[in-house]
Amino acid sequence: MSLHWMPATERTDLLADPVARAVPHVDGVEVAEIDPDLADTAAFCERYDVRLDESANCVVVAAKRGGEVRYAACMVLATMRADVNGVVRRHLDARKASFAPTADAVELTGMEYGGITPLGLPDDWPVLVDTHVAEHPRVVIGSGVRRSKLAVSGAALAGLKGAEVLSLAG
Repeated sequence: MSLHWMPATERTDLLADPVARAVPHVDGVEVAEIDPDLADTAAFCERYDVRLDESANCVVVAAKRGGEVRYAACMVLATMRADVNGVVRRHLDARKASFAPTADAVELTGMEYGGITPLGLPDDWPVLVDTHVAEHPRVVIGSGVRRSKLAVSGAALAGLKGAEVLSLAG
């Protein structure tokens, strides 16, 4: 099954509210409606004939130091894993870093679990973009909801407010 892509600004009904507010400020973002039961990366890629190395995941990380918790988003290709306990923890200058609890990630982002995306995240969150994502001409990412996906260039992700490009794999 193929995807029908259109400018995201024309279908804001397919986006979480914070994402809908962010997309007009990012060049070339497209959206496609999908079956929400197939939003998880492996099922989505298989059903919609998207290669895993064309799909990027947004991982929300909770970084802790001295009783303070700071959040960040990590963008990695679906074929990779972010080194949360090594590279990410050190980069965020944290004593401990882990995947944020689902309820916290959903509440803090205003997005659905399984659809969290770097567009529309809180302004004070760093967005750590893996070099492979930043160099990609077009990646498929979440839209803030499970019923659609976004397509955007890696350069656009690297240009987001708070974005930093680095090698996130261990």
